[in-house]
Amino acid sequence: MDKEKTSFFKKSLLALSAGVLLFSFTSCQNKPKEMDKSEQKVRLITLDPGHFHAALLQKSMYEEIDSVVHVYAPDGSELENHMKLVDSYNTRSESPTSWKHEIYKGPDYLEKMFSEKAGNVVIISGNNKSKSSYISRSIDSGLNVLADKPLAIDQEGFKSLEKAFAVSKDKKVLLYDIMTERFNIYYILQRALSQDTAFFGQLEKGTPDNPAVMQESVHHFYKNVSGKPLVRPAWFFDVEQEGRGLVDITTHMVDLIQWTSFPDVTLDYKTDVKMISAKEWPTSLSLEQFQRSTQKDVFPDYLTKYVKNGTLNVMSNGEMNYTLKNVHARVGIKWNYEAPEGTGDTHYAKMRGTKANILIKQGKEQNYKPVVYLEILKSASEKELQSAIARLQSKFPGVSVIKTGNLWELAIPDKYKVPHEEHFAEVVKNYLGYLKTGELPAWEIPNMLAKYYTTTQAAEKAKSK
Repeated sequence: MDKEKTSFFKKSLLALSAGVLLFSFTSCQNKPKEMDKSEQKVRLITLDPGHFHAALLQKSMYEEIDSVVHVYAPDGSELENHMKLVDSYNTRSESPTSWKHEIYKGPDYLEKMFSEKAGNVVIISGNNKSKSSYISRSIDSGLNVLADKPLAIDQEGFKSLEKAFAVSKDKKVLLYDIMTERFNIYYILQRALSQDTAFFGQLEKGTPDNPAVMQESVHHFYKNVSGKPLVRPAWFFDVEQEGRGLVDITTHMVDLIQWTSFPDVTLDYKTDVKMISAKEWPTSLSLEQFQRSTQKDVFPDYLTKYVKNGTLNVMSNGEMNYTLKNVHARVGIKWNYEAPEGTGDTHYAKMRGTKANILIKQGKEQNYKPVVYLEILKSASEKELQSAIARLQSKFPGVSVIKTGNLWELAIPDKYKVPHEEHFAEVVKNYLGYLKTGELPAWEIPNMLAKYYTTTQAAEKAKSK
């Protein structure tokens, strides 16, 4: 081979090699970075845990979640109570958890959290006055958020939430609230039967005096959680920090009305929700009751404006009447100090169809345990009821009905009756699935906005009176 051909061959070989290298480099650049196992884990950050729901999220372990949880909070009793509850899960005799904690406590806890970014999911469950800011800053920082209800307690908070959802879309992170009641078997069965049009017919439109959908609940300030008396923070009794009664527990009830009445339907709060009326009234607590609930000796200064003749008046009770897609709905909440012996929080729910009604009662007749009742109207028959139960059994084997006076009672096997505290693990598993796919169902964000628009509008209407 002469020199000219040799030179040409060398140049061609060099060019080919360079091309292969360039192609390999470009391919590596375009290929998504493979995450190592530690990066694939969900790493939790617990921010300022002032409510026991933050601890309940750690009552179970999850394969997808790193066992090390980073906690950022001001020093004080709220952090201590949170850690005691989580530690009780670590040290229990049956199925103990194995959480480890890296705790930073101090006045600059918030700035420290955002500077370190030790995790990728922030748990927010505490003082609701701070919640809007916590959520917004976490989303702005590119962190996913799983937050306890309510995500907003007033109209300003609602506007902040709306903006946070818009930013979360740009940042490609997920903001979600903890709706445990969707995993309650009684509401699951109510939802399923209300969608069986052969039995239930169509959802009635109702009227303000006779709504088509109702949710009522009675809760208690003093109660047991995980077998021990719950110590509430003093700010829980301040509506400016906790929120008025119409924006707290009502979040669950408004959510259930949306979830059962319009499954997987995208709601638009601007056109689908119309607040008709709302009212509120206080629960009165003695200093002794306050001390027992909070372990505080005196009412703090910020509560004195609610104190009259030595009695603390908490604006915790309320009722709202509204329409959702032209269906009349009513939500009522009542707070007592303590439940009678052997009882607890109670719920009542009703859905009225053109052929049947579905009720959930939890009063003295039911031994304070939830019971689902079916009421057949004149336009329906027992045969249609039995056919509906047969269809229900394909998904929930063992469910049956028993005639009780003019009503039919659903007999539900115990295996479906999961205690309330266990629903938190189901919420977490659901959220982990959304994190894996990188998105929420299309209807979830619009419906969260519709939910918080409803509650904050009710509070505003009641307060204006």
